[in-house]
Amino acid sequence: MGQRIALIPARYASSRLPGKPLVDIAGKPMIQHVYERVQSARSIDHVIVVTDDERIRDFVRDFGGEVAMTSSEHPSGTDRIAEVARSLGDVSVVVNVQGDEPMIDPSILELLVEAITSTDCDCATPVTPITAMRELFDTNIVKVVMRRDFAPLYFSRSPIPCVRDRPAEEWLSSHHFYRHVGVYAYRPAALERFVTSPASSLERCEQLEQLRMLDLGMSMLCVETAYDGIAVDTPEDVMRVEALLTRV
Repeated sequence: MGQRIALIPARYASSRLPGKPLVDIAGKPMIQHVYERVQSARSIDHVIVVTDDERIRDFVRDFGGEVAMTSSEHPSGTDRIAEVARSLGDVSVVVNVQGDEPMIDPSILELLVEAITSTDCDCATPVTPITAMRELFDTNIVKVVMRRDFAPLYFSRSPIPCVRDRPAEEWLSSHHFYRHVGVYAYRPAALERFVTSPASSLERCEQLEQLRMLDLGMSMLCVETAYDGIAVDTPEDVMRVEALLTRV
C-alpha cells in the first residue's frame, strides 16, 4: 500500500481575515494548530502544507513542518494539492484538509482513510447531523442528501430535502438533515480526474466543487461524524475558537 498523505492548502490572501493562516490563536498561528492536529492522526503517513506564499512557507519550516510551494495560478485549494500529489511517489490516499480548521479532529481523518481503503469509492468525505434551525437555512452551510448506503445524491446551500406540507419550524423534527464538512480523502487517480475536468453547471450555480464529482459520476461516500467543523473566516471566529481551545 502506498503512502497516505494529508495536504493542507494555505493561502495568505483573505478578504475578511488577511494573512489568515498566520493569525494567532491561543498563542499559536492557525496553520500550526491544523498541522499538529493532522499529524496526530494515526492513519496519516505524511503531512505537507501546500502554499504559494513565502511567508507561510518560512513559518511552517520554522516550526519544523513540511511545506511545498505551488503555482499561484490555481483557482482552488484542490488544484493546489493536485500539483503536489503529482510530484510525490507511491501514494494511495490523498486527504485534503482545509488550513482554516484549527480544531480539526484527527479521528475524522482516520475514518476517511478507513472508508476509502476498505471500499472502492473514489472519494470519502464527512457529514454531521444538523441540529439547529439557523444552520438549516444558512446558505454558508452546505447540506447533503444521501442514499441509505451514505452515497451522496446532492449537495446544496439550500435546505434539502424540502419537507412538504410542514411549516419550516417543524422540519428538523420531521426529518434527519445533514451538513457537509469540507474535508476529502481521494484516490490519486480520482483527484487527477477531478482537477482536469471542467466545472459543471451545477458547480458554478451553487459554487460547490463537490458537485463536479457527482456530475462526473465519481463514486463518493459520506462518513457520519459528530464533528461539525469550525472554519475561521473572521476575527469573531478567531475569538470563538480561542475560547474553545482554552476551555479544553
